[in-house]
Amino acid sequence: MSQSGIIGAGILAVGLGLLINLSIHKIDEGHVGVYYRGGALLSTVSDPGFHFMMPFLTSYRTVQTTLQTDQVKNVPCGTSGGVMIYFDRIEVVNKLDINAVYDIVRNYTADYDKTLIYNKVHHELNQFCSMNNLQEVYIDLFDQIDENLRVALQKDLITMAPGLTVQAVRVTKPKIPEQIRKNYEAMEAEKTKLLISIQKQKVVEKEAETERKKAIIGEQAIYNATKNRCCF
Repeated sequence: MSQSGIIGAGILAVGLGLLINLSIHKIDEGHVGVYYRGGALLSTVSDPGFHFMMPFLTSYRTVQTTLQTDQVKNVPCGTSGGVMIYFDRIEVVNKLDINAVYDIVRNYTADYDKTLIYNKVHHELNQFCSMNNLQEVYIDLFDQIDENLRVALQKDLITMAPGLTVQAVRVTKPKIPEQIRKNYEAMEAEKTKLLISIQKQKVVEKEAETERKKAIIGEQAIYNATKNRCCF
């Protein structure tokens, strides 16, 4: 074989190897693959493992189908009284059914969680804040936010994206203006002092009641002893 033929064969081998390398891709366990050709989503959904595709013409994205946690951070929220607060982190535990992957990706792209979870969390929290004052959001109703947000998210997903399930929601305590926070801490300190004072008063009253009962018992014993002496 001539030198030019050897060089040509080498180039062909390298090109073929590169083509094969670009054709092979891996889908990790707990994920599936979706494919695009010319920007159009194909109906193929691949399972975990190695797969082939047409390089340059076809691209792919992986989609998680196991339990995952999306974190929505720094959500601004205005209360009904006009106070601006911030939820530092909201965790949404969700799971996408493998049979729903194609429809959800087709309707909302492979980044479906931005529309169905992130944007929805912002919307629901802002609605909640706008209908309640700071006291209700920060103290009175805070323990209900997790479950109420989960229910609100799931209610929309039933119609918008069947197959995507919200398992749980965890909301951190919102950040409030520093001066207001100090006022709340002062109020909590006063409440604690009051509770301690009430408990001390109860202890004093209990001790007084015990002493009173002892005195009555003592008086009754003296009376009984005196009565018995009179009878003999």
